[in-house]
Amino acid sequence: MRTMDADVVVVGGGATGVGAARDAAMRGLRVVLLERADLAQGTSGRFHGLLHSGGRYVVSDPESAQQCAEENDIVSRIHANAIERLGGLFVVTPEDDLEFSDRFLAGAATAGVACEEITPGRALHMEPRLNPGIKRAFLVNDGAVDGWQMVWGAARSAREYGATILTYHQVTEVIVEGNDADRHVTAVRAKGIKTGEELTVSCRMVINAAGPWGGHLAQMIGSQSVEIVAGAGIMVAVNHRLVNHVVNRCVKPADGDIIVPDHTICVIGTTDRREPDPDHLRISREDVGHMLDKGDVLIPGFRQSRVLHAWAGARPLVKDKSVAGDDTRHMSRGMTVINHKRADGVAGMITVAGGKLTTYRLMARNAVDAACAELGVNAPCVTASEPCPGAESGRNYLITHRLAASEANRQDNQTICECELVTRKSITDLMEEQLDASFDDLRRQLRIGMGPCQGGFCAARVAGIHAACERLDAAGATEMLRSFLRHRWIGLWPVLQGQQLREAALDFWMLHGTLDVEDLPQAPPPPAAATAIKDAEDGEALPEELAQAVAALNSPPLVAAGGGLPALVSTLETQEAHA
Repeated sequence: MRTMDADVVVVGGGATGVGAARDAAMRGLRVVLLERADLAQGTSGRFHGLLHSGGRYVVSDPESAQQCAEENDIVSRIHANAIERLGGLFVVTPEDDLEFSDRFLAGAATAGVACEEITPGRALHMEPRLNPGIKRAFLVNDGAVDGWQMVWGAARSAREYGATILTYHQVTEVIVEGNDADRHVTAVRAKGIKTGEELTVSCRMVINAAGPWGGHLAQMIGSQSVEIVAGAGIMVAVNHRLVNHVVNRCVKPADGDIIVPDHTICVIGTTDRREPDPDHLRISREDVGHMLDKGDVLIPGFRQSRVLHAWAGARPLVKDKSVAGDDTRHMSRGMTVINHKRADGVAGMITVAGGKLTTYRLMARNAVDAACAELGVNAPCVTASEPCPGAESGRNYLITHRLAASEANRQDNQTICECELVTRKSITDLMEEQLDASFDDLRRQLRIGMGPCQGGFCAARVAGIHAACERLDAAGATEMLRSFLRHRWIGLWPVLQGQQLREAALDFWMLHGTLDVEDLPQAPPPPAAATAIKDAEDGEALPEELAQAVAALNSPPLVAAGGGLPALVSTLETQEAHA
């Protein structure tokens, strides 16, 4: 068994956990971070990409609105390369009540959220696709954030200050010693998912930043004070930018009321419902259709856009006894920091939950402040002043940045993924930095397979690079390819319709026909957490009701196919016969 010593063990490799590791390391503490999968593979990588101005909460949660407004500016500086300064619009559509917009404007002034009312005509000049019947419009400081870039920037900063970041290490036990009068955490045990190695980290403090899984960790010390609810929501991406500003409906937070330009696409979100297990989040055709209908209210014709992908994420909401247990829409988005010495009589653990990705740095600061107070450490937080690696220039992300780089060296550096302009060198460089990175790990950091072809053309090339670099044998590279495609499919089957179904079939025909991927050399599949969070894996990706492909090209509006290539081909043949 491997052993380590630390002052603080952080559990959870999302934005808040990595932020806490960076903060604690910058204060001079010895830090080990444990994450059961890849960094930002949970909630921090499964959202609509919005950097909040605070406008969304000026009526329902003014404190969160103020925090978002303040952190928006800080995050835009310390993570400049991960933030696109888009600006945002809140608009009153023909379906919305004007009364709320009066409260919105007053709430923004009270919370200190920058907000300027403009004429509907000016809003339509800025965004010609907007509903021409909008009644009011307001400018705010919304932006777009690449959660993976942001988290990895914070992780690299934490490492520079001496923190140890261990991904694919699942916590199995939190060791508590002492009697009833003096119980305290002394160590954390974990298991390496990829290596099978047992690890014990002796420590004085644990920061529980496990997001919607945080309640499970708290239970390991016998805590009765933490009940974290998974408020799940789906997002849907369309294949190009329909707008160039974040567009919000000026209503109480509701389903499908935000459209965010994110890299080369647009994302609409989100639904909100309680889920019992954050590892298994449902993506229903009905929810996808609901999102498209709501998009049509903001941008007429949104439903006719080509839908790329759907995914689900779980918000870590601390249960609010003032609302119904399944009413996650109205649970507070505010952050919560729980000291288990006071709450449960167990010293040495702090739980942090709630909040927004925009306020991750503030959540991390508050959690580390609480940890330092218990440890008797007097060191200030300095995370707001120093840019993370990659953001030193202070220049914010621009959508054209990869195009400029590709134009400069297109003769010497082969483009592997045309949709996202990912080059061979960027792949091989990341493979050298992260020797055990899976295909999905590369995807999150480089956006491989996230464009219109959804990996149909580039996936096999990336597998070939792994084999060519002798990182994997043919069987291993093929299994990596199969695993990657299986997890891409989870977000594809709920959105397939019409021409999109034919395009998906082209991908399948290339892989199953030309490449004969199912008959290539076999290798043991990688651990589940080594590829993706278990949304719906091992045969659960396609619900039973979709086991047979749905016939008819345009009815129902969302035509989905289940059961892999045979069902997909059968669906196409049926559709052609009815055409």
